[in-house]
Parts: sequence; C-alpha cells; structure tokens
Amino acid sequence: MRNFKSIYDTAVLHKGSASAVAENLPAGRSSSELRELSNSYYLSELSRRIFRAGLKHAMVDAKWPAFEVAFMGFDPYQVAMMSDEDLEALMQNTSIIRHFGKIKAVRANAIWMLDVIREFGSFGAMIADWPGDNIVGLWQLLKKQGTQLGGQSGARFLRMVGKDTFVLTDDVVSVLKAEGVVEKLPTSQKDLARVQQVFNQWAEESGRPLAEISRIVSFTANSQ
Repeated sequence: MRNFKSIYDTAVLHKGSASAVAENLPAGRSSSELRELSNSYYLSELSRRIFRAGLKHAMVDAKWPAFEVAFMGFDPYQVAMMSDEDLEALMQNTSIIRHFGKIKAVRANAIWMLDVIREFGSFGAMIADWPGDNIVGLWQLLKKQGTQLGGQSGARFLRMVGKDTFVLTDDVVSVLKAEGVVEKLPTSQKDLARVQQVFNQWAEESGRPLAEISRIVSFTANSQ
C-alpha cells in the first residue's frame, strides 16, 4: 500500500495542479459547529438523504421546501407524534415525493432521534463527539438504530451535515482494491475496520481530515 504522499502526487498529476486538487476538496464543520446545529436540521438532512437515494438530488432538493412544511419543520418531537393517518394523508400531497416507505422512515427516525437527544442532550452532540478514528462505527450505528440508513446513506448523510468522514464511492473503492486493502466493496465489520485503519494511517501521515483524504484518493482512480 502506498503512503499518502504518493497518493497525493498522483491526484495532482490527474487534476493538473495542486490548486485544482484544493479547489475540489469538500468543506466540513468543526465539532462546535456540529453541536450547535438544531435537532430539526439533522432530521431534515437525514430525511433528505433518504429521499435522495435512487433519485436525482436536484429534483429532491427542489421539493424540499414543501417537505419542510409537510413535516412541520422536521421538529423531531412533532414528527414523532404523527399518527398513521397523518402519514397516509401525505400520500395525497402532490408537492412532495409520495414514497410511503420513506415517509414512514421520517417518523421512525424522529422517534429514534428523541432517544439520542435524551442520552446526549442533542443529536448534534452525538455526531460532534463521535471520534473520527472510528467513523465506520457511526455508520454502523446509523444503519442499526436508524431507518433506511444502510449502504452508503449513513456516510453520505454525515458528509451532508459536515461531519468529517470518508465515503466509499466507486472511485475510492477501486483505489482501495488496487492498493490491496479490500477485494470488493467493504460491507463486513472486518473489511470496514481495515479501511478505517488505512484512512487513519493516511490521516496521521498527512494531517488532513478524512473527507479531504477520501476525495484526494478518488482523484487517483483511472476513471478520473
């Protein structure tokens, strides 16, 4: 497996310059910023990620103001109290995407979020305090305790809100396979732990956040 300097040099070669690499790196939020975000914001973005899955993001985003109205600003306390009849009524709302499984997931995640709030004080506190050197553990928590947050949804939700995380895009996975880290898309705890270990090593070598490392790694894929 190559060290991060070699990875970075290849990314610069592919993008044409160091400035081109820098211009395409994702922005994140600090722990204090994540902590200050409202519970409603987190439920909204978590729900937006669920509705984006399998659909054009721009289409979902264009409808999101209507979702904010339909779900009462995504206040987790109010959403958790929505009845089955309330959810069924949303299937008649032509301003939103009428996918009943995803609509039900919003309430289910609101109920789960209330448990998190009781334990940590706020959903943002849990997100902010989670250690980056075990970010795959947070992915797994989102998958197990949340609803419709499996696959890449947990990591992509974290990227949306600004929590530092790598994302296993096709390009990133292709590089990890080429480096002998994994043989296929990592889904088992063993493979994810191995990937986490590699990203931790690259973070230690470079001093960069995981999100930047992930994007730089993707720039070295043959498809770039």
